[in-house]
Amino acid sequence: MTEQNPINSGFGHATDVDDIIKDMDLSGKNYIVTGGYSGIGIHTARALAMAGANVTIPARNKEKAQASLAMLSGNIEIADMDLGDIESVRKFAREYADTGRNLHGLINNAGIMACPMTRLGNHWESQFAVCHLGHFELARGLEKNLKQAQGARIVALSSTAHIVSDVHWDDPHFNTHDYDKWQAYGQAKSANALFALGIDNKWQGDDVRAFSVHPGGIFTPLQRHLPEEEMVAMGWKNPDGTMPERIAKMFKSPEQGGATALWCATSPQLNNMGGVYCEDCDIAKTADENSERFQHARAWIGDSAKAERLWEMSEKMIAQE
Repeated sequence: MTEQNPINSGFGHATDVDDIIKDMDLSGKNYIVTGGYSGIGIHTARALAMAGANVTIPARNKEKAQASLAMLSGNIEIADMDLGDIESVRKFAREYADTGRNLHGLINNAGIMACPMTRLGNHWESQFAVCHLGHFELARGLEKNLKQAQGARIVALSSTAHIVSDVHWDDPHFNTHDYDKWQAYGQAKSANALFALGIDNKWQGDDVRAFSVHPGGIFTPLQRHLPEEEMVAMGWKNPDGTMPERIAKMFKSPEQGGATALWCATSPQLNNMGGVYCEDCDIAKTADENSERFQHARAWIGDSAKAERLWEMSEKMIAQE
């Protein structure tokens, strides 16, 4: 397993997707980007296509995706898929698998954040279902295509919000304890990181490596469930809707926000590595007493026993759906 320590990549907080793909030729390679028609995902997809890759974007709203991607050049195709519907995920994965294409990269970018309590599937809490379970089943359905690529990578979009909460192991769907939207988001992002660790442990012998990513603070449609007054209370916005200077320095543009995932999916600097949490286009430090609350990797997302427990728990949930 790769150590959770920076490798001094030479990139940083201000790196954007164009910096990552500069002089990179991805011709003939195939990538899937969930949520690739909105927010940071559209910039990730654009950069991959500009570098010559074939990019598939599964979308819950195909018409919206077509409108968003209409101005992009390159080989981009859109397919139907709803991460909150396991049968929809299986159908997309089955149809993609049947093409026989090698899949060089799966970027699990789509997600929802801090939304009101909603249940999907078999009474699942929606953030855990969409951010984790849908992507979990997607990766499993594409296993053959990933392994036959002989050097594939999976990138799971986690977040600094993993710091808020480990997985609520005894009650991940808030059936017996009160729902808290940030606890639910935090556990979903911890699950994303543990999924990357788990799949890296399981599939690295077939040359499939996985990484989890904190993209950075970015204003995108991900905040659609947050009222303005809550963002003001959190210090993300001023009462007049402008951005405080401190936040302006800390937050990234969507182009910068897509850079770490793109780096993890494509950079030769990460050859023969995997299972780690990355931020600012480098492997993140393991958190210590000097870490800010929004920095670095907390211990539980690097725990292989927890990654295996999550894998087994997720398989059982999906089998009962």
